[in-house]
Amino acid sequence: MPPARTKGDLAALRAQRRAIAAVGADVVQVNLPVPAAEQYTVLAAVTVPRSRVVVVEHLPMPIGSSSGRALKRATSRRLAAHLAVGSGAAREVEQLCGLPRGSVRGVPNGVPAAPSTPAVPRTAAGPVVGAVGRLHHQKGLDVLVRAVAGLAGVRLVLVGDGPERGALERLGQQLGIGDRLTITGWTDSPRSWLPALDVLALPSRFEGLPLVLLEAMHAGLPVVSTPVGSVADALVDGETGLLVPTDDVPALQAALGTLLADPTRRSAMGTAARERARRRFTADAMAAAYEEVYDEILASSGSLSPA
Repeated sequence: MPPARTKGDLAALRAQRRAIAAVGADVVQVNLPVPAAEQYTVLAAVTVPRSRVVVVEHLPMPIGSSSGRALKRATSRRLAAHLAVGSGAAREVEQLCGLPRGSVRGVPNGVPAAPSTPAVPRTAAGPVVGAVGRLHHQKGLDVLVRAVAGLAGVRLVLVGDGPERGALERLGQQLGIGDRLTITGWTDSPRSWLPALDVLALPSRFEGLPLVLLEAMHAGLPVVSTPVGSVADALVDGETGLLVPTDDVPALQAALGTLLADPTRRSAMGTAARERARRRFTADAMAAAYEEVYDEILASSGSLSPA
C-alpha cells in the first residue's frame, strides 16, 4: 500500500480506505509502534463505513505537534477498542495524548514459555549481569555500564547492537571495565543468552511492556528494572525482581549488588518470576485476551461472527 505520511497524501488515503473496505473484515487492528505512527492509516480505517477498528499502542511517547495530538484524539473517539500493552502503558498513552482516563485498555504482552534455541554457555566463572535489546539511549545502558563499574569482579554482557554501541564501548574503557564488558552484536536468538546471566538489568528510560522482561521471567531470572511503562504490571518489586528509579546509578548498583551477593534470594525471585509468567504472560494468554476484546466488539455491534 502507498504510505500516507501527511494529510496531503489523499491518493494514499483513498487507496488504503478502498483496501480496508474490500477486505470486509469484522475487525481491523492497527498496531502502532508509537502513538504518532500511522495516524493517517488509522484515519482511513475509522472512516470506512461500519468498520470496527482496534488500535494497539506498543510504546508510550509524546506526539510532537498539536495537530497530531488533535488527530489522535479525533480518531480515538471512533475506535471500537483502544489498547496498550499493559495498564501502566495505557495510563501513559492517555496522559501523553490528552485522552480521557480509562479510555485505553491494557492487554499485556505474552511470549512463548520456552525458547526455541539452545542456551549460550556462560561467559565468566564469576557473577554476570546482562541486558538484551537495542543499544539505544532509550534503554539506559550507559547507566548500567556505570553501575557495573562499581561492582568488582562482575562481568556485563550487552546482547544486541545499535547506535550507542561505540559510545558504550568507549565508556567501558574510560571506567576501566573494558575487560569485563562484552557486547555481542546482533543475534537472531537473544533469548538463548538468558541462562548465561545471573541477573537481567532493564534500566530503560521509557518502555511499553518489554518482551525481554517476560522472557527473563520465563527463564527463572530475576530482573532489576526501572518502573517505566507497564514494567510494574509484570515485575513485582521485592518478589520477582527489584525496581529502581531511572537514571540512578547508585540505586541500580546497589540493587544489582544485593542480588549478586545473595544466590538464595536470586533463586527464590527467579522461581516466583517463572510462576508468575506462566500464569499471566504467555502467548496463549495474550491471544485469549485479544479474542475477548474481539468478542466484546462483535457482540456490541450485533455481529455473532466468531473471533
